[in-house]
Amino acid sequence: MKPSLLAGACGLALLVLSSAASYAQQTPAAKQLTPAAGETPPATAAKPKPDEAGAENDGAADEGADNGEAAEPPTSIDFEGGKLTITQQEEYGEKTLAYDGEELARNYYVTIEKVVQVAGVNVALVSAGDGGNACGPAEILVWKPEGSAIRSIAIGEDDCGAPPAAVTDNAIYFVPYVLPGDSKQALQWSPEGGLTTLGRISYMPDPGTSWAGVDSSKYGHMLDAFHNEAIYRGAEKLLGKDLTEMVTSLLVGGAPETTASGIFYATGCVPHNCGGNDGFMAVDVGKRALYFARQGDNGRPDSWPPMRKWPADIRDAYQKAQN
Repeated sequence: MKPSLLAGACGLALLVLSSAASYAQQTPAAKQLTPAAGETPPATAAKPKPDEAGAENDGAADEGADNGEAAEPPTSIDFEGGKLTITQQEEYGEKTLAYDGEELARNYYVTIEKVVQVAGVNVALVSAGDGGNACGPAEILVWKPEGSAIRSIAIGEDDCGAPPAAVTDNAIYFVPYVLPGDSKQALQWSPEGGLTTLGRISYMPDPGTSWAGVDSSKYGHMLDAFHNEAIYRGAEKLLGKDLTEMVTSLLVGGAPETTASGIFYATGCVPHNCGGNDGFMAVDVGKRALYFARQGDNGRPDSWPPMRKWPADIRDAYQKAQN
């Protein structure tokens, strides 16, 4: 998708894109996670290398790689003179993130990703979320200012599909995934400045694209169709204020299928609510027409245009999808 930055945040987009492109090359800033004694080390490439500080992973990671097994992420690491740990009391219960016994966060999915250096401060990046389909976890930042107690902040904790972190030398940027018809805040965090809002990102299709350029064979997900400006503008006109809600009901889905007449369509559902909020979308390129339906808890679908105006093969595809 192609978000466009508003409120003077164009420079942020360039910065984040540049940061994301070089993210994997930032080995001086991103440290290897060194597990505490007795803990399983993180998965690594064939032979771990010490970082610039001279830290080196335990050889057990090599042993796991040699056996063809993926090593588990660490549940305890040494961090700023203490231990950052993840514990789980019940087999299917929540996991607790703590620093020297002080609870920082808890959820069903908690994973220590890496330790990076931002403005001279070591920051642990931890993923935490409910788990499940199509919902990215929140990013928890943990750091310890000189002479102060441990601190943490969760980014995107209440948002399904939280923005990923893009790390630079002086700040961490969070650029959200924006759905058609929607807009969200772009954020920046630094040890001194804390969390601040840089601007707002709005969804935008590829300018100048038309019906002639629609090719469903290239769509890995039905939402890819909204890259096309003709489809996007048609959906805006047809759905109005319901556009983003309709698109959300397609999130848990896949590539479109095609009817015998050449109309392509796909079904989906709202994350964590499949069966309770399901969506359907069809595109007739020849007639330059769009069809949408959303089945809610009341059992009666809302449809755009009204389903009685749909061609028979699209109604059949919808009924087949529902069954």
